Amino acid sequence: MKELNVKTERLVRMLEMENLQGVLFNSQHNFAWLTRGGNSGIDLSRENGASSLLVRCDGKRFVIANCIEMPRILAEEISEIDFEPVAFDWNADKENPGYIVEKSRHLLSGGTLGSDSFFSRDVRVIEGSIAECRYQLTSDELDRFRRLGDDAGRILGAIHRKIEAGKTEIEIANIVHYELGKAGINLVVNLVAADERISAYRHPVPTANVWNKTLMIVVCAKRHGLIASLSRIFSLGKITDELKKKTDAVAAVHARMMHATRPGTTAGEIFKAAVQTYAENGYPNEEARHHQGGACGYKTRDWVAHSLSIEQVHNDQAFAWNPSITGTKSEETFIVSENGSEVITRSPNFPMISNVVDGIEYLTPGILVL
Repeated sequence: MKELNVKTERLVRMLEMENLQGVLFNSQHNFAWLTRGGNSGIDLSRENGASSLLVRCDGKRFVIANCIEMPRILAEEISEIDFEPVAFDWNADKENPGYIVEKSRHLLSGGTLGSDSFFSRDVRVIEGSIAECRYQLTSDELDRFRRLGDDAGRILGAIHRKIEAGKTEIEIANIVHYELGKAGINLVVNLVAADERISAYRHPVPTANVWNKTLMIVVCAKRHGLIASLSRIFSLGKITDELKKKTDAVAAVHARMMHATRPGTTAGEIFKAAVQTYAENGYPNEEARHHQGGACGYKTRDWVAHSLSIEQVHNDQAFAWNPSITGTKSEETFIVSENGSEVITRSPNFPMISNVVDGIEYLTPGILVL
């Protein structure tokens, strides 16, 4: 109840600032956020879920769902104590596309309504304001996120024990999916590149290409709605001097970005630090080849940093920076606070690269030689 009340209070303050009487949630990520990890997804190809949540300006909460979804939602995802159920016939919103909006307005006594996704032209989409309510993680969310990161980092860092040379990228991706799935983790991103495809593509969707020497795996791991991102690179035998040089350089960029991520700092300032560090390490303009990552939580990225970014870093906010140089990459998820950066996706016994920035040591993943 404490976590739910904290989030409700944030939404009530947001509604007052937006001059709205209520906000309607239908996206899966916002459902998970407000319900402490609940799942409203049926068709996972869509961002929208199979039920909606309504929060009124007085703090009253409702769950709105058809007669197909409501029994499961109340039995497995949320409590009637927390959300008053409002059920309707399964075909009501098919015959009248504006049904849910009308139902919500009735619960607001006709007041003005905002939403996290498009319902109708007279309902203002305020996803940006809702996102700001999500940024600072509660203590319970921090615990859930740490456990997710710990499991994802441990499993992915040891995935080489489950695979072998000669496997295709598709086969490896399936093994990664299975091993993380045993820990209750779903993968919303599961990329695998072997050998020459690491340099060819920044987003290597798995193919029938066979792993012979070097392997990169990139995952965005989801559990209870929270998403942790991490990348790991493995090599059968010694890595080349060029790959080591590039990996050391990308680690330096990663360290500088983490160091620059402090409460109150803007994303643009962090991006500038990355640009400078690429150049200082002999790889100017690499930032132009791929985005550098950004804030995360209930989405893989709430926003991505660029030169004109004005988004500010919040206390207890999650980030996943992913600097890359052609042929290599570095990516972890961490929590930023006034005390510094806490990486939550570390892989035990994985080689780490140390960089010291202003007297503070930052460890980022290297390449595991098998």
